[in-house]
Amino acid sequence: MVRKTKLALAVALFVGLLGARADDKKPDDKKGSLDDATFVMKAGIGGMHEVELGKIASAKAKSSDVKAFGARMVKDHSKANEELKAAAKSAGLEVPAKLDEKHQKHIDMFKDYKGADFDKDYVKHMVKDHEEDVALFTRASKELKNKELKDFATKTLPVIQEHLDMVKKLDK
Repeated sequence: MVRKTKLALAVALFVGLLGARADDKKPDDKKGSLDDATFVMKAGIGGMHEVELGKIASAKAKSSDVKAFGARMVKDHSKANEELKAAAKSAGLEVPAKLDEKHQKHIDMFKDYKGADFDKDYVKHMVKDHEEDVALFTRASKELKNKELKDFATKTLPVIQEHLDMVKKLDK
């Protein structure tokens, strides 16, 4: 009897947890608001990702324009990463110290690039990446609670938009 009760309780708890997880809103859900911690995590990882890919592009690209774009990514995103750290600190948040698995796979793929056209694949990746960044920073500039983080997002958004415009020209 006790065994059946424990089993029933465990099953109920497990099913309850599954149900709760299915109903939970993600902090960055399009319907929900973007919270400060989620923004810091995404912007921090994104910034590191841009710097590392920029270094690789500066070394591996064949086109001088793509090499220059990679160098610009290193310069601009290194600066933005430092500014994010300061804004995050004022909000009592820490910027991630390392990349997540998804972004590390991109770094590894381009570092060990085996394709026929590095420049084309890097540029396409940068277009997609900067489109996502523009969307994130646009939301952050409107929705964040912490003033310093919101100001950082607002100040950085035009730079990211400029990067998107630049890389779209390279994509033609």
